[in-house]
Amino acid sequence: RLQHPMTGGVILFARNYSSLQQLTDLTTEIHALRTPSLLVAVDHEGGRVQRFKDGFTRLPAMRELGKIWDDQPIRAHRLAQLTGYVLAVELRACGIDLSFTPVLDIDYQQSCVIGNRAFHRKPQAIGELGHSLMKGLKLGGMEAIGKHFPGHGYIQEDSHTEMPIDKRSYTDIKMDDLIPFREMIKYGLAGIMPAHIVYPRIDVQPAGFSTVWLQNILRGELEFDGCIFSDDLSMEGAVVAGNVVKRAETAFNAGCDMVLVCNDPSAADKLLAELQWKMPAASLARVNRMRGRANPKSIAELHENPSFIQSAQEIGDIGTR
Repeated sequence: RLQHPMTGGVILFARNYSSLQQLTDLTTEIHALRTPSLLVAVDHEGGRVQRFKDGFTRLPAMRELGKIWDDQPIRAHRLAQLTGYVLAVELRACGIDLSFTPVLDIDYQQSCVIGNRAFHRKPQAIGELGHSLMKGLKLGGMEAIGKHFPGHGYIQEDSHTEMPIDKRSYTDIKMDDLIPFREMIKYGLAGIMPAHIVYPRIDVQPAGFSTVWLQNILRGELEFDGCIFSDDLSMEGAVVAGNVVKRAETAFNAGCDMVLVCNDPSAADKLLAELQWKMPAASLARVNRMRGRANPKSIAELHENPSFIQSAQEIGDIGTR
């Protein structure tokens, strides 16, 4: 499966992890399989979405940083940058290329799946803290991937198990949810993951399958030139596009550069066996820019630095409250 020419990367989960050494050995073996090497990714945001825990700093949910921002914005910016830095260094030291973070959704206090994964209700706070986190990630040798474009926080339904529908107008979404994405794009955001949500007043297709959202708005209006990763095609919110091959075709035609199939090995095999798709040169260039920017050996040395250890302790104190 990993040797298949259409496979571009691997996303790891808690089930793939038992120890720091095991993870490092695994990523080393994966990277050695191909030239250029496969991307190795993970959902490692902090709070309840942190795949690797034993041996790693317990990162805070982003909401904790938002709470600090309310009264101490300068401190919150510093802590957000430290969080990104610790996150990146610990993952890069084990050979992970990227984490699908940060969440740029607005916390409307009604989404069952976003919740405290979001920094704040205010778009300004999300943009500022997201930027600080991204700066920390880059210091640790990792690019940032904002999700879930154009915003998953307004509706209650979970796109992992349902087909959510957000009936707001484009003006409402633009004046709120798009602000953090626009700000992060301005700051140089390298990747974006769209939501499996239908916004029927804009397009009948979910955002991740929508030319309107990905080409007209994201690429055109917002001038995003980074990599677009689909959300997991095995999620219930993706079923509207048909079987896994149709989902991938629709996502690619809409503008995705890479598609994810995370929790259905048989669907991944079907996709690799049946998909007919030649990756455009522009997509390949965008994907290649996502690779880890620093050598894991140099990151491993940084990992042992006393200043890093102190930073990890400070962040861990917040994450374990």
